[in-house]
Amino acid sequence: MQSEVRVIQDERTEWRFELDSAAPMANAEARDWLDAQFTQLGSEPLRPTGKLLLADKVLVVARDAGATLLSDAKWGHEFARAVSGALAKPVVRIDLGAMSVSY
Repeated sequence: MQSEVRVIQDERTEWRFELDSAAPMANAEARDWLDAQFTQLGSEPLRPTGKLLLADKVLVVARDAGATLLSDAKWGHEFARAVSGALAKPVVRIDLGAMSVSY
């Protein structure tokens, strides 16, 4: 089964993480990993209410990680495993320009 996470910054910049040979993180581990990255990156919730949906957290972490972390093979692979595990979806597309997550 195809398993990948794609992060699209713009029409010229995209990161593709294929997870065919790697299992996603367990859901709780994935959520903890994303929470830790959210804190380390100094991320802020997208919504003024402060409510942070899981898809929003994925978007914000990807955005705040930027090209430096997304281009780091180890970090990018762990990010992809966490996204796949937290969202429980084998294929995830993160569009930073549109600030959207699709499955």
